[in-house]
Amino acid sequence: METFVNLAYIVAAILFVFGIKMLGRADTARKGNKLSSVGMLLAVVVTMFDHHIIRYELIIAGILIGAVIGLVAAKKVAMTGMPELVALFNGFGGLASLLVGWAEFARVEAINQAYLATKENVVGALTSGGDSFLATHYPEGIQLSAFTAAVIILTILIGGVTFTGSIYAWGKLSGKLGGAATVFGGQKAVNGLIALALVGAGVVFTISPMSSTASAVLIGVIVLSLVLGVMFVMPIGGGDMPVVISLLNSFSGLAASFAGFVIANNVLIVAGCLVGASGLILTVIMCKAMNRTLSNVLFSGFGATQQSSAGETEGELKPISAEDAYYILEAAKSVVFIPGYGMAVAQAQHAVKELGELLENNGAEVRFAIHPVAGRMPGHMNVLLAEADVEYEQLCEMDAVNPTMETVDVAVVIGANDVVNPAAAEDEGSPIYGMPIINAHHAKTCFCLKRGKGAGFSGLQNKLFLMPNTRMLYGDAKATITGLVTQFKES
Repeated sequence: METFVNLAYIVAAILFVFGIKMLGRADTARKGNKLSSVGMLLAVVVTMFDHHIIRYELIIAGILIGAVIGLVAAKKVAMTGMPELVALFNGFGGLASLLVGWAEFARVEAINQAYLATKENVVGALTSGGDSFLATHYPEGIQLSAFTAAVIILTILIGGVTFTGSIYAWGKLSGKLGGAATVFGGQKAVNGLIALALVGAGVVFTISPMSSTASAVLIGVIVLSLVLGVMFVMPIGGGDMPVVISLLNSFSGLAASFAGFVIANNVLIVAGCLVGASGLILTVIMCKAMNRTLSNVLFSGFGATQQSSAGETEGELKPISAEDAYYILEAAKSVVFIPGYGMAVAQAQHAVKELGELLENNGAEVRFAIHPVAGRMPGHMNVLLAEADVEYEQLCEMDAVNPTMETVDVAVVIGANDVVNPAAAEDEGSPIYGMPIINAHHAKTCFCLKRGKGAGFSGLQNKLFLMPNTRMLYGDAKATITGLVTQFKES
């Protein structure tokens, strides 16, 4: 039976690998998701053959409850809420790993306490030879090795940070806690002291995992890890949320992998490593897309301070009516749509797809320029446009569209902010200086669709709005795009 279970785990791991590989392309992503799901179902089912399982009804109940929650979430959560949902998934994955590590220690502690109670009873009942009787007939309890103790600490530490960090990220993404970075004097010192206390407690627990104070030390590690999770995400601004989401996803995988070592489960180790590695790779890609280091993203407090006035662009916001915008689009031969979170909020992707088709029928070349960190999570815009059945070939990466932007007649920016802000290239005092952007300001005409005159999620003013070739289309993006579609159809 053990051989059968391990073989099934190998098959599940292979399905995970191929599933992740297929997620790399829009045309195979859905199939890859299903393949990975089948692998996980196989892993869960064969795990139920493990001889250590004593309560099958709890596992079955957990599967059913989880399936119902997942189905409801998939059906009810709007695309605008997908980043928050991903953050919650990451958080609960970390919490599950934390509970696994804690439960394993509690199990060992309970067995040892039962052994000690039995030993005292036997010694009291025997008039002589009690110790030799115990040595012969009773095991000496369970002794955690230093490796197992260290892995338990790492599982709880990473799981706790992932849980509260993800919950805090969910609060920022949903607007309940605001998108700006929150910093205070001595914040880095406080975080350093918490980290130092965690290291010290971890060393103490690893050296003496079965001492009388081990349980108290472990609870201290749990509390400190939960606090560190909040402190970890607090100084990170909304503009860096895609990086935070991918990093927390990596953390949840690492916590799961360590949990696999704790309970000696091979498939959990493999699956956790795959998630951890892929999340870390994605994090590096996100950082490169912003031309920033990971340490700068995590510790710079981006968005907490006001933008410098150095290199400030002179100009004024120039609104344009939808009717006038129509005439310009009607004459355009090359149009590039640049989507951002505003498109997700307005649920405008289907209207944008329809407008793109009408422009193509009118003789225009239509492309969609996707910045790697557009939206609130990695691949957010790709998912939205895929939902609207936009052709994969029409999606262009930043490096592919920028060299031709000067030949573009109209660039249509839909709710994007930092990823098209010229300050990243021109204003050395800007927090986003050096970040690669989509050069929408190089187009002959640029339409910026925006609900109001406020700053974006990161709190930075966008100099693109003040450029001489930019016109502002105020209002709900879906209503605006739908109005343009109506005018094309009626012309």
